[in-house]
Amino acid sequence: MGLIFCLIIGGFAGFIAEKIMKSDMGIFANVGLGILGAFLAGIVFSLVGVQFAGPVGYLISGVVGACALIFINRGIKGRRSGDVEL
Repeated sequence: MGLIFCLIIGGFAGFIAEKIMKSDMGIFANVGLGILGAFLAGIVFSLVGVQFAGPVGYLISGVVGACALIFINRGIKGRRSGDVEL
């Protein structure tokens, strides 16, 4: 896949994940989360036998992966600040 294509799909995936998770990030964070999320979700999905193809598949895996990364980031930030949730 081309670099420009990855950036565009990653940006869309990060933007969608930002809206779903009600997070407030910038454009560069959106692109980064979308690309990294698609990469990590692709690995996890392939381990369980699910494979996405084409732009829509990469977008779906990017959104799922970016949402997971936002969720993990929130968990780490919550622990560092000393807040304990029960």
